[in-house]
Formats: sequence, C-alpha cells, structure tokens
Amino acid sequence: MRQVSYSRDEKPERRPPAPGSAGVPARLAEGELVEREREQELLARLLSGLRSGRSAAVEVRGVPGSGRSALLSRAAELAARAGVEVATAQASWEESGLRYGVVAQLLAALPPATGTGAAPSPPGDEPTDRTVELCRVFLTAARARPLLLVVDDEQWVDPYSRRWLQALARRLDSAPLMLLTARSDALPGGPYDRIELCPLADAPAVTGHTLRLAPLSTAGVGELLGRGFTEPADPAFVRAASRAVEGNPAVLRAVIGRFAGRGRPPTADLLPQLTEAAAEAIGDRAVRTFSVLPEELLGVLRVIAVADRHCTPEMITALAEPRTLGAARALELLSGTGLLTAGDRPAFGEPKAAEAALAGIGAERREELYARVAEWAHRTAVPDSGLARMLLGARVIGHPWAVEVLRREAARRRAAGHPEEAVRLLRRALREPVRPPLRVRILIELSTVVLPTSPEAADRHLRQALLVAPADGSVGPSWVRAAELLVARGDVVAAQPLIAQAAARSETRPADRAALRALYWLAEHSQQGATHELDQPRMSALSPSPTDPAEAGVVAWRGALCGQDITRTRALARAALAPSARDTTPLTTQLAACHALVLADDFAEARTALDAVLVRAEESDARAVTGLALLVDATAELRQGRPDRAATALDRARATVPQHCWHPLMAPGPAAFRALVQLDRGDLEGAERSVALARPGGAEGGLAWAHLLYARGRLRLALGQRGKALADFLECGRLLLARQVTNPALLPWRSGAAQARGPRTDDAQAIALLAEERRLALAWGAPSAVTTALHTLGARAGDPARPGRQPGRPWPEPAAHTARTPATWQYRQALLALGTTPLNGSDTIDALLFDDTPAPDRTGQSEQSEQAGQTGQAGHGGRAAPARPRRAPAGTPRTSGGAPPPASLGLTGAELRVAALAAGGLANRAIAAELSVTLRTVELHLTKAYGKLGISGRAELAAALGRAPRETP
Repeated sequence: MRQVSYSRDEKPERRPPAPGSAGVPARLAEGELVEREREQELLARLLSGLRSGRSAAVEVRGVPGSGRSALLSRAAELAARAGVEVATAQASWEESGLRYGVVAQLLAALPPATGTGAAPSPPGDEPTDRTVELCRVFLTAARARPLLLVVDDEQWVDPYSRRWLQALARRLDSAPLMLLTARSDALPGGPYDRIELCPLADAPAVTGHTLRLAPLSTAGVGELLGRGFTEPADPAFVRAASRAVEGNPAVLRAVIGRFAGRGRPPTADLLPQLTEAAAEAIGDRAVRTFSVLPEELLGVLRVIAVADRHCTPEMITALAEPRTLGAARALELLSGTGLLTAGDRPAFGEPKAAEAALAGIGAERREELYARVAEWAHRTAVPDSGLARMLLGARVIGHPWAVEVLRREAARRRAAGHPEEAVRLLRRALREPVRPPLRVRILIELSTVVLPTSPEAADRHLRQALLVAPADGSVGPSWVRAAELLVARGDVVAAQPLIAQAAARSETRPADRAALRALYWLAEHSQQGATHELDQPRMSALSPSPTDPAEAGVVAWRGALCGQDITRTRALARAALAPSARDTTPLTTQLAACHALVLADDFAEARTALDAVLVRAEESDARAVTGLALLVDATAELRQGRPDRAATALDRARATVPQHCWHPLMAPGPAAFRALVQLDRGDLEGAERSVALARPGGAEGGLAWAHLLYARGRLRLALGQRGKALADFLECGRLLLARQVTNPALLPWRSGAAQARGPRTDDAQAIALLAEERRLALAWGAPSAVTTALHTLGARAGDPARPGRQPGRPWPEPAAHTARTPATWQYRQALLALGTTPLNGSDTIDALLFDDTPAPDRTGQSEQSEQAGQTGQAGHGGRAAPARPRRAPAGTPRTSGGAPPPASLGLTGAELRVAALAAGGLANRAIAAELSVTLRTVELHLTKAYGKLGISGRAELAAALGRAPRETP
C-alpha cells in the first residue's frame, strides 16, 4: 500500500485559536461558521429529540474547505450544552489500514462510568470479528445517557470500523444514539461504503439526513470579510473575493490571513493582490488534496492539467490509462474535489492547482506528458491556441506541424497585443529541427517581435540569422531581409562582416549576392571604414554603372551625397525604383534611391516611391524600414518648406520606432530632424529639448550625428551662441568630408559656419566657405541647393533681410519645386550672374532672386547701380558683370520714401507668413485654413505683427511689407 504523509483537509483545530493569535484575526476567530444556520438548526433539533429517545444518523458532505469539520465541532458543542454524551474520532489515511482504529478512538472518548460494565480490550490483530460486541458496548452506553458519536473524514475509515458503523446504524432504534459523520466530496464512497439505516426500523424513532454544504454567497463572503477586518470591505473587493475563492470558506480564511498578516485593508485598489492571494490559497489546498489521492487519480489530474479545456474522456483513457476505475468513474470521483470545472470537458478552475498537479513529477516526465498530449490534440484537431500551449511544455516533437502551429499562434498573440507570449512561442519553435531557410525566417520574426522592448536582442537574432549555415541557395532572400533590417535600424558596424560572409558563401545566388553587396556598401558609407577592411573575404566594390537595381539605388545615393552628376544619379535612382524591380529589390536600397531623388529635388517621384516602400514595409512588418522611410519623407517635406507635414511624418516615425529602438548610430537622426522642424516653426525651446534627447553613446561618427551637429549649430546660432555654433558646423563638415559627402543639398554646413563667424563682409574664411558652397551647389544643380546658397550670399552681402528670415538661420525659406517644373527666369539669371561675377562680400543675390520685374523690363546702367550703393564687380577673366538695377526683394517693407527699412523687421517666421497672406487680401479664416492653424492663432500673430511694424491695422499692412494689396471680390 502506498504510504504518503497526510495533512488534514483545512480543518480548524478542535479548540479554536485564541482571538488575536498569530495569523488569525480576532473578530474572525469568534465565529467561523457563516451561512450554516439551517444546518445548525437541524442538528439542534435532532439533539433535542435525542434526549427524548429519538435516534438519528446524519452525514455531512462537502468539497474540501467547505467547513465540514467546523460544523461537526459545532454539533459537539451543542450536544454538550444539551446534556448529551459526546465521543469523537478522526479518521486518517495513515490509520486506514489499522483494524478498528476509529472504534478505538471512540471507546477512548467514552467516560469510564457509562454502565457498560467491563469494556473490551482495545482491538488488535486477532482475527475474530468483534462487530456485534462493539455495537452492544455503545448501545449500552447510549441507554445510560444519550450519546453522540462523531466521525470526521469517514472516507478514510478502516474496513473493520466501517463494517461496525454500518451495523450500528441498523441498530439505532434500540437506544438514544446519534451518529454524525463527515465525508469529503473529493473521494465519493463506493456502493459498499454507505452507512444506511435499517429499512425495518421505526420511522418516527430513527431519522436519516444528508447535509450538503453549499459555497458561500457574495453576502456570506462579505460577512466573513467583515469578521476578519476591522474596517468594512469595499463592495468591489467583496465581489472580487467571491469570484476568486468560489465561495470556499477555507480559501477565504487563508486570503484574510494573508491580507491581515501584511496589514492590507480590503479595498478596491488591492484587487490584484487579492487575486494572487486566492490563487496561492487554492494551490495550497490542491497540494493537500493531492497528497491523499491514489496514483491512478493523480495520473488523470495530470492529463487534465496539461490538456486544460481540450481534455476529453477519450484522451484520459488513452493517456492516463485508469485501468481499475475507467475514465468516467475517475472523473466522477474527482468531481468532488472542488478543483475541476463542471461539464463534459474537465479542467482546473485555478491555474495554480494545475501547476500543483504537475509539480510532483520530474521535468523529463512532464515534458514527455506534454508531448503525448500535444500529439493527441493535433490528431483530434485541437485549435492552435490550445495546441501551442501544450507545445510550450513539451519536448522536441520533430514534426513540421509543430513549428507551423507555433508560428501561427505567435502571429495571433502579437496581433492581439501580447508580444511577450509571441516571443515564448517563437523561441520554442527554434528548438525544433527546421531547415535553414525556415530557421532564418523564424529568427527574423523573433527579431521583429522583440524590437520594441529589447532592440539589442532584436539585432542579436538578426545576426544569428546571417550565421545560419545554408543547405542550398533558398536561404538567400532571408539573409537579404535580415541584413537590410540590421542596416535600417543602424547596426551597420556589426552587419558589415556578417553580410560579407553571407555574400561569399557558394550557395548564395547571384541576385541575392548583388543585394547583399549593395547593403554592405550602404552600411559602409553610413559608418565608413568601420569593419570592411578586416572582412574575410573582401567585399567587391560596386560598379559605377550597375545593372542590378539594388546596387543602382546605393550608387545613386552615394553619388547624391557626393554631389556628382545629378542626371546620372536620377537615372540610377529611377532604375532602382522601376516597377519591375520593386518586389525584388531590398526596401532599404530603395529608400537610398528615394533619398537621392529628394536631394535632386525630384519630390513627386520620390513621394510616389516612398508611398510604395511604406506600403511594402508595413505589410512585411519591417518597423525599422518603415521608420527610416518616414525620416526620408520628413526630409523631403522640410526641403519643400512644409514643416507641419514634416512634423507629421516624424510623429508617425516615432510611433512606429520609438527613440530607444534605434541603434545608437542612428538615434541622433530623428532628434535632429525634429529640432530642424521646430526651428522652422520658431520653437527654440522645443528644439533645445529635441537636441538634448540625443545622447552620443557611441553615435559620434555616423551620418545621423552629423545631422544632429548641424541642427544644434542652427539652434545655437539662433540663440546668439556663435562660437559654439561655429564649432558644431565645422565638426559636422569634418564628419561629412571624411565620408566624401560634399553635397550642400544634404546639409549646408558651410553657409552656417560662415554666418557663425559674424557679420563682417571682409572675413576671408567666411567668404571662402560661401564660395565653396556656391560652387558645389552649382555643380550639383538642384534648384533648392542653389537657392540655399544664394539666400545666404544675399544676407551676407548686407541686403535688407527678407520677411521671415530669422537671425542665424542658414536654412532658407525655399520655394516648392516639383520634379518637372523648369527653373524660373530668376534662377537662370542667378546662374548667369554667378558664372560671371566673383564673390567679394558686397555682391547681392537676394534682390535678383526675388525681384518680381520681368526679364525684358530689367534695364539700367552700372552707374545707376553705383548710385544705389551696389558696385558691379569684374568677373573671372576680366569680364564685367551685367549691370542690374537694385530693387528690394518682393515683400520687403519700405519706408514712406520708398527706401527699404533697416535689416530686420523683427517678425518671426509664423508672424511673417500670416502677415503676408493678410496683406495679399485673405480673410482670417482663409489664412487659418491655408496654414492649418486655428483662427485664434491667426489673430494673435497679426496682433503681434501690427505692434512690431508700428501700424494700427490691416489697411497699413501691405504698405509696411512693401507689397501692393490685392483686390478681393
């Protein structure tokens, strides 16, 4: 017979603990029975009838913890008060094999003087049946004085004592004797275990009763909580406690003890702690219940714990193999434990109880059980949710279906907002033996899931994907995807050697090798010389005239950064973005081509391509690529003078890839772009906050850091910190030149450095910087780059500041260009002037660019220019520059005499935009709609503009800005 240690089923002590003792609240110890008034009244009536000679037999039934033992103790107290003799016995598993063990306890409880004469010797191992003799002893005692016999845990009564109890119950009509027993529903009795009255007994003299203890109602739970705490429990706490303990008094007492021991009140804000305490108490009760169950029933419970709500009697029969009982009988016996839910599919009501059922077996045996249940569940078409839960605890299955189930369920869990569960499922899938292409895909999926919470782990999974040894060339596309995700997030230093190794493998197909080569050199240009000189084998260089679309995109981007051959750059970028190549070219190289088009001012083409890349990136769940595409979009919007749209793109990028998710080499980029947007809006405080968010942390040296230096230089220039601004601009230039990035269309740092050097027109270094930027902008040929250079030249030469120019703002207010819009006559005239005129600090360009006089009307002599204080300069080779009449730029405020006012109007960019539209005749509501701001904002800007311009209203605004008012309908 199996020997196990026995722990009593959550019964109170025979003597209640003293009020206020450790772990027992004083008010709770005063009265333990709640909602048991009907049962107590019945017992009181039966005891009163017992004194009148009416015998009775009462059986108390209930799940563990329902209060059976407490009710028996209460009956003993009532009997003592009624003058009834009481003898009690406690059956147990250890003594279930001891002959007449329960009878011996009852005999010892009888008083010595009962009129029974000489009591028989204690039962021993003699083979004689003493049932009749023992019945006569107790009946004799009952005739002398009414007798109550109490037997607790009757399910553990030894067979000899059970036979005696059954015989005594049939003789109750011969003496005033009441038999009170309690049995746990955890082990329902068999057909031969019943204690029944004699069917021929006198009905009025002997009555039989069965008391089934129901769970506590919500009101009962509230009453017990009121006894356990000094303060009233919140109604929400009462309802939650009733659900958590399922009306079980013992579990509720354990919860109260845990709360009282920690000094926690029964308030609604502690509901999570309540749930945790209830789960622990139920788990403890389950452990005590399991300790007294036979191994056959424990096997059934383990199968139920693994299968959960997908368990069926057929599964129990096949996997638990209850040979002596059968599945139906085993479930019938276990239904009384209070641990399983009702229905045709048994399951544990509390996960802690299921964990306790499996805690008694070793890890290897537990994994084997999970595997067997999972294989059975797969054959019976259990849903993926249940099957995946079983696979998490199972050993390696070794079948493809296991991996597919785990991947499908991981995708569903992630879509439902549970990424941590998706991570567990994908990691479990990696334990299965899978082919290299599938392993790489799983690693990529795992990287995507962990990116928001652990970016370093995401990169680690991608690096592992690039190291997977291939069996054939089918793994190539997955390698390309892993490589581009690494590059897109910014982990270019670690990516380069791994990309080189993957491209050098003999199994790699030519198209995949070309894509990997493109990604390698894209990473190299982002962090030049970081690792590629140590790569073995060495990566071959890109062809200047590539035929592969991926390589074409990278070559176009590198050409745009160097400012070389804008026509060829456009052609390569379009080849990389051709419809035939979009589905096979890595998205990151397509983004490089889009950036090249943005730098070439082909905004319409870039917009179309960016939209396509964004759609594909979102469909493939490539967060890093989506974030990078939105940064390119913000760049395009900034170059077109639309900071509001740029801010929208940056907000989307931050929602897709939060700041902490970028690699340190890439992290300064989003902060830099946001600072530039805020500077364009005149929000200096916001720009300071954005710049402060970027921490170096190994970011120095990348292109993103150069952007941050430029943005910080502009901010410091606007704040009047010229020395610090100059240092930032020069360091930005040093980083760019180290990568041979010379195109001012990317970052016009030279003009910023020239402005930071101060307003002196004879500063040789400032003149050299501006001349170099002018030369490079003209060599590149993008209209916005030339406009930027010429705006700064005009401001440097001492021209009156245009409306909207803020001090220290090298980035201009560019006109919007479209991909197919030809340059204006002012732009062509500026190129002609720059080609024939050297820069000496007094040449002015702003008036030329913004003069609204048509070209045929532009006449005048150099003498007139000299009278205006603007001397023509000799050009290169001794040619004279064409004489130009000088006009103030369009929109420049003039004095009453027609001369331009001093250099600055003092208006912010936002105030100037509103004032210019108002001067053009637009109403306030129309201005608000045009600028996407509120009507109140327009009114505030106009009020401030009136004050700064010294005018009283809208009627004087056009004259103050030097612009003729427009007729309005």
